[in-house]
Amino acid sequence: MGEGERYLEFEPPAALRPFVRAIWTYAAPAPEPTVQRIAPDGCPELILDIGAPYEEQGEDGVFRIQPQALFAGQMTRPLALRPVGPVELVAVRFEPDGARDWLGHAAADATDRRLDMTARLVGVMAPSGDPEGQVTVMVRILEDHRRRNGWALDPAVRAEIEAAAADRPGADRSPGEQRALQRRFRDRVGVPPRILRSIFRFRRVFDLAAEPGPEALGWLEAGLEAGYFDQPQLARDFRRFLGCTATQWARDQAGLARRLASQTYKPGPLSPH
Repeated sequence: MGEGERYLEFEPPAALRPFVRAIWTYAAPAPEPTVQRIAPDGCPELILDIGAPYEEQGEDGVFRIQPQALFAGQMTRPLALRPVGPVELVAVRFEPDGARDWLGHAAADATDRRLDMTARLVGVMAPSGDPEGQVTVMVRILEDHRRRNGWALDPAVRAEIEAAAADRPGADRSPGEQRALQRRFRDRVGVPPRILRSIFRFRRVFDLAAEPGPEALGWLEAGLEAGYFDQPQLARDFRRFLGCTATQWARDQAGLARRLASQTYKPGPLSPH
């Protein structure tokens, strides 16, 4: 990490654990003002900026300041951010299907979008320099919303997600059952099952390439181990999901982008660290 940079993850309380993967905090007092490419990870997030919000590059190539509070839906294409000042934020990483009831509408409506949550979080203050206090604020917001609105999961959708994460085939279904699941999956997750599988496979490459010591693999070896057929297929997904080559990403990325690159969905509770 850079000087003064801090990244911490916290396990959610038991009542939120079926819906929330982790709550994380990040701070960088003097970030490099370079473009950072964020890779899809299959998990939508609720983000509250305590410091200076990032600039996000639009499809027209222009960078615009993000809202102070936002919901980041599922990603299927590159996201490029640039810090413009001291960074400090707290974020909720939902399970792939865990944010539907927080949103109150189909998750597909948020896919590849950052929705402004400023009005919903108006008056919410998270203490600067206090990661535990920041997490407490977010937990209180989520638990209050869950109690007032009721959150639920679709067991068939969750089973399909877990099969995808473990790289197992989904359950056998009739064509009609499969179409019904596809509709429910897009509603609760935001992307079709096959897209989520592609995202999970891409993220496994980063996990394998990041193994410490002699266990670490090169990009091609990691790609083959993750389930890619060959280098051209892996290169296509780097372009598809990050908009660059693996070499460019490894050379240029720093800060939040690099820290999040290995945060792959894994079923089961996290240990705080």
